[in-house]
Amino acid sequence: MTKPDQSDQNIIPFIPDGEFYFAKGVEAYQKQKFELSLKWFAKALSEKPDHPLYQCQMSIVYTELGSYHKANQLLTKVLTAYGDEYIDCYYLIANNYAHLGLLQDAIKYAELYLEKAPEGDFTEEAVGLLSVLDFDEDEEDDDWALEEEDDVLIYQETVFYHLEREEWQEAIALLEEMIALFPEFSQARHEYHYALFFAGETKEAIALEEKYVQDHPETLNSYMNLAIFYYYTNVKEKFNHLITMLQNIYPVHEQQKLRMATTFTQIGLYEEALNRFRLLHKSKLKGHPSYYRWFSTCYFFVGNEEKAEAVWSEGCKEHSILAKQSRPWKRDKLI
Repeated sequence: MTKPDQSDQNIIPFIPDGEFYFAKGVEAYQKQKFELSLKWFAKALSEKPDHPLYQCQMSIVYTELGSYHKANQLLTKVLTAYGDEYIDCYYLIANNYAHLGLLQDAIKYAELYLEKAPEGDFTEEAVGLLSVLDFDEDEEDDDWALEEEDDVLIYQETVFYHLEREEWQEAIALLEEMIALFPEFSQARHEYHYALFFAGETKEAIALEEKYVQDHPETLNSYMNLAIFYYYTNVKEKFNHLITMLQNIYPVHEQQKLRMATTFTQIGLYEEALNRFRLLHKSKLKGHPSYYRWFSTCYFFVGNEEKAEAVWSEGCKEHSILAKQSRPWKRDKLI
């Protein structure tokens, strides 16, 4: 019998642990491989489910992918368990709320962060966020409970699902409930007017949006909606006035940037729309079928059919709903 190799007896088996998975997740994140990063962080959390650093880093990846509600669920869990040991969570939550359009909550958490960490790592970003939001404090509703915020997020996600699939009647029913339950949440009204218009209630949609903008003349969503409404109903003078205004506005938040780009596409200003799409962070908008629908449309109408097909094909791989639809530029009417 031969004597076993002594070196074999010195081999130490490598068993991956949470730290290994976490390091791999960070590495993938730094390379902007966000889906792979999520998988590594999920493995890390399977080893240590309550590790605050793992949860915080995973939330940042969710933010990059545009899954802001999932990010905030993790961050809220960390704050509940560890409190002010992880003060940065307040700023990260504020940033996610801003992207979701929940401006009152964004301001609340940004101010909490500045109160608790006046010289923290995100102080400059928090101050910048508050200045960008430029919120009218008279409209602030301090009585909103956390469970109401959760309900808003649930409604938002469901409405988003139907709007992205152009299921207008389903979206309208949910938005009517949402407006009744959360009358201060203005975004629901703009989405309601938009869904009404494409469901065929054009006169009512225009009247409601015009009334809203009279009472709230600073609302960008109203102007984008009305530009689309006037374009389709051929109200040229009002349309031209709005276009001049919108061409000089560059929103800060990614959701409004996307909305601006899709608006220019829907009203036939494809070169302008293409320029706006190029300013977007794709990683934050992969969850939006409309990103691929309208981006590919822009390329087609500026004469780059090859790029249009490439963007559309990518969108079909990301979203099965697109694979079931005809290419938007082949429809009788762009909606």
